[in-house]
Amino acid sequence: MNIKSVLTLILIGTILAGCASDSSSISNSNETPEVEAAVEQRLEEAVVTDEDESVNEEERKEEQEDQKEVVQPQITEEPKENAKEEQKDEAKDTSKEQQAEQKVEQKTKPKSDQRSASLPNAKKAWWFKRNSDHLPPGAQSEIDLTKYDAYYLGNTNEKRVYLTFDEGYENGYTSKILDILKEHNVQAAFFVTKPYIKSQPDLIKRMVNEGHIVGNHSVTHPSLPDKTDEEVEYEILETARYFEEITGTSMPLYFRPPAGEYSERTLQITKDLGYKTIFWSMAYKDWDVNNQPGKQAAYEHIVQNHHPGAIILLHAVSSSNTEALGDMLKYLKDQGYIFASLDEL
Repeated sequence: MNIKSVLTLILIGTILAGCASDSSSISNSNETPEVEAAVEQRLEEAVVTDEDESVNEEERKEEQEDQKEVVQPQITEEPKENAKEEQKDEAKDTSKEQQAEQKVEQKTKPKSDQRSASLPNAKKAWWFKRNSDHLPPGAQSEIDLTKYDAYYLGNTNEKRVYLTFDEGYENGYTSKILDILKEHNVQAAFFVTKPYIKSQPDLIKRMVNEGHIVGNHSVTHPSLPDKTDEEVEYEILETARYFEEITGTSMPLYFRPPAGEYSERTLQITKDLGYKTIFWSMAYKDWDVNNQPGKQAAYEHIVQNHHPGAIILLHAVSSSNTEALGDMLKYLKDQGYIFASLDEL
């Protein structure tokens, strides 16, 4: 039963009760229309009230629905979508970080399982024996260098030389050396330590951009036979990692042992890491910055000791080398030599 029916019954009952209590003053023929009119008026008011309440209820429902439509997209749905996008972005960032960490881990992971732990670790110091006949010099023969991808000579059947510089620290001459090499259209190899890379990033980038090989000369310049397997690996891999961080390119896989000290064990470790070890067949005492031999002595060293396949070691801290470099390059070219790349080894 709806509200209208209930109100109708109540009104009729009230009116009839009033009529019964005052029957003496009411005439059946005259008062019946008045009763009907009163009932109709009360019924109309009841209907209007009922309709108003129904309208108000519908309006409230519509308002609630409107609020849901407005509120839900702003608070419930959109944040869900945003959360999904944020989760995707976070997942991407996390993935990139994990990939970077994995990349570093792969580069620094010890490779002890790839070599024999029984290899001799007797320390050797690189040496060679000069001759005055411009022939490839003799060198240590206790260890077969070819077993370990180690070189001190290049192609000895042709007049090719391989120019290399060691860089432990900057003494103010490397920029000039690069200028001279560029002027004579000669590519060289620079063996650098991590501290050198860190202190001279612009020179490192210039070496790369001008086509020179930038080789690995360790982090701390230690005597490698004194280090554990893991420490030797760190010396090499950390230098390579930092080089890539600075330049955005991988470091060429050439390694020069600090002070020329090595053992079969360290040569094997270097090989297992994918590197070629580069010794030398021409060098002289040019590293002492407080006792430089002078321009002429540096030039005479080249004139007296050149030979086919020579791997020439010069130190970039030397003022004598820097002063004589242009004349050295011109002389060797005049003798028919080609400046070759370590990539040809």
